[in-house]
Amino acid sequence: MKLKDKVALITGGNKGIGLAIAHRYAKEGATSIILARDKAASTKAVEEIRAAGGKAHFIPCDLTQFASLPGVVEEAVKIAGSVDILVNNAGVVDLRPLELVTPDNWDFIFDTNVKGLFFMLQAAAAQMIKQGNGGKIVNISSQAGRRGEGLVLVYGAAKAAVIHMNQTAALELIRHRINVNGIAPGVIDTPMWDDVDAQFCKFKGLPPGSARKAAEAGVPHGRFGVPEDLAGAAVFLASDDAEYIVAQTLNVDGGNWMS
Repeated sequence: MKLKDKVALITGGNKGIGLAIAHRYAKEGATSIILARDKAASTKAVEEIRAAGGKAHFIPCDLTQFASLPGVVEEAVKIAGSVDILVNNAGVVDLRPLELVTPDNWDFIFDTNVKGLFFMLQAAAAQMIKQGNGGKIVNISSQAGRRGEGLVLVYGAAKAAVIHMNQTAALELIRHRINVNGIAPGVIDTPMWDDVDAQFCKFKGLPPGSARKAAEAGVPHGRFGVPEDLAGAAVFLASDDAEYIVAQTLNVDGGNWMS
C-alpha cells in the first residue's frame, strides 16, 4: 500500500475524477475525506468506499466560501487526526464566445477553479506545516491550461493559473517538505463533459454529441479517458515515490497534448 495510514482531503471527491481518486487512495491505505457540497452524492461515495473495505468520511465544503476553508481542515483533523495529502480537484466550467464573457461568468469560474483552489491549498499547507511531517498537494489543472482553445478563454485562463500556482507554491512549500505538483487531464468521460458538449454544440450550431466525437477522434490513444486513468498518477504524486518531484504538472491525456 503506497498511502498506508495517510489522510487525504479530496475536493469534489463525490464524482468523476475526484471519486476515482478517493476510491484508489482508500485502496492504497489512506483515509479519503471527501469535500463537496452535495450531501447525498458524497454520502453515497463514502458508503461505496467503506463497502469496498476502505476508510472514508464526508465534510461539507463550498470552495467559494473562502473564510470557511481553515475550519474544514480543522474538522478533518478532528475526524482523522491529521492532513497528509490534498487533492484540489473540484472545478466548474462555462463555455462561451469571447464577446459574451461577463464579469459574473469570469467570477463563477475563477472563484472555484482558482481562488477556492488556492485558499484550500493555503489552509491545508498551514496544517501540514504545523504537523511538521511534510505532505503532498496535487492540483488538478487541464489541457485547456496548456493552450488556447475556442470558447474556453476564461476556463483555460483559470487552469493556466493552476499550473502557475503548482510551480510557485511548490517552490515556497518544499522547504517544509511539502511537495506540490499537478495533473493536467485531457478529455475525460465525466459529467462535466456532457456540459462541455452541450455548450460547445449550442454556440457552434452543431448537433448534440458533435464536440464529443471530434474530441475523441483527436486523441492519439484512440479513446476518451475515464476517471480511473487519473487515479494512478494521483497516487504516484501523493506517495513517497514522488519525493523528489517538485512543481510539475503531469499530462494525463492519451497523448493529446505534448509539452
